[in-house]
Amino acid sequence: MEVIAIPKSVLMELTKEVDELLQLATDASEAYAGIFNGERWLDNQEVCLMLGIAKRTLQSYKDKGLLPFSKLNRKNYYKFSDVQRLLGSDATPKTNEHGTF
Repeated sequence: MEVIAIPKSVLMELTKEVDELLQLATDASEAYAGIFNGERWLDNQEVCLMLGIAKRTLQSYKDKGLLPFSKLNRKNYYKFSDVQRLLGSDATPKTNEHGTF
């Protein structure tokens, strides 16, 4: 095992900088805590499976404003509660046995 000795003042300065970084990370995560509020978010595939629809149909729902979404790193996410609301509403278009309107 290799031992490296550093002056106490250097260790104290390093500790101070790590504490400052930790505080910055904590502040940043708290700034976004209100957005999520414990809400579960779903991606396209999960929503399609939950609703029993194709990706193109999901795109149509988004275009018509039937399902709100948020985009993060070029990927769409949907609140679980919004998908449940759509499932329970009359706004969900009914499809026939072939999946068409």
